[in-house]
Amino acid sequence: MKNPDIILVRYDELALKSKRVRAMYEAVLVKNLKSMLHADGSSYTEITREMGRIFIHSDDPKALESAVKVFGIVSASPAYTCEATLDSTSRLCAEVSTGVIREGQSFAIRARRAGNHDFTSRDAAIACGDAVYLANKDLHVDLDNPEVEIFVEIRQKKGYVFMGSVKGVGGLPLGTQGKMVALISGGIDSPVAAWLMMKRGCEIIPLYLNNEPFSDETTRERAMQCIDVLQKWSPQKKFTIYEAPHGENLLAFLSNCNNRLNCVMCRRMMYRIASEVLKMEEAHGIITGSSLGQVASQTSQNMLAENFCMEYPIYHPLIGLDKLEITDIARKIGTFEQSTKPATCCLAVPEYPSTAAKVWEVAEAEKQIDVPSLVESMVMNMKKFTR
Repeated sequence: MKNPDIILVRYDELALKSKRVRAMYEAVLVKNLKSMLHADGSSYTEITREMGRIFIHSDDPKALESAVKVFGIVSASPAYTCEATLDSTSRLCAEVSTGVIREGQSFAIRARRAGNHDFTSRDAAIACGDAVYLANKDLHVDLDNPEVEIFVEIRQKKGYVFMGSVKGVGGLPLGTQGKMVALISGGIDSPVAAWLMMKRGCEIIPLYLNNEPFSDETTRERAMQCIDVLQKWSPQKKFTIYEAPHGENLLAFLSNCNNRLNCVMCRRMMYRIASEVLKMEEAHGIITGSSLGQVASQTSQNMLAENFCMEYPIYHPLIGLDKLEITDIARKIGTFEQSTKPATCCLAVPEYPSTAAKVWEVAEAEKQIDVPSLVESMVMNMKKFTR
């Protein structure tokens, strides 16, 4: 039998939106689907929409792989099409079954109907089940634990028969929730945090803080490679990447402040330069890879001191995840290999960093340095580019 000729694409959260918002989100989802299909070299003739479904008209097996990588899609099924009648659908079920059911196996028909028809979903299941039974030898029906399931979906204009579905990434269509500045260090956590916010519909603006001379090119290259992987999840738009010099700030902390506060003060300067990028790009927030309690700078006390008096929202999508959960996501999205390549760790991290910094002591420490001048220097020497 020839390849399935269409792919049924399903979404979830979009269905809960108002009619106007749903139509807008669906349009963005279709646009993003086209971009992913094009980027992957997957062929298709057209993409159409019906209530609750998007259809990719394609017999290319690669198109399914492309579809399930698009944010907002919860699952997709390669399907065979027929007329929206019991007779046509049952004949197609019988034809499909002869290639997938072996003699003696159990099977079940999972049927659903949408639209106006003179038959019910149960009628469809019975008709298709009878056709499959007659087309094969020695079968028996098992609705609870079948060895083979055949799915039938009869909508207003067409009937669809398929053997299952492939899980998608879910979330919301990328680009429906504005833009955010994502701090990307090249470690395991920050690319995962950025990806999770992309999954929630946010376009990201990657920002890399270059710690040289307290790090080297290996650290930078690892971060850039993580950004390249994230870019593959957003083929519709090239990332605008910012790189700001951060070594001068670290030197100022080491020379003038209590070194135990270096990590907290470092994070505060990162947020300040991220805020400048946010204003330039008209973004809505800052994304970090912080996970509560994972390292010294991510205790609840330190995070309070880091965020104190910051002007813009700071999002921590990993805050409640442990390292194993974060690593699992990194493997799934493709950043783990890049994040674990050998690179120089930051040499400005103190041997015994503070884990319970007080807001007042951080404020006092910052009086020992010229914060506005350091921020101005970062802005003046910041690079903006695409890859």
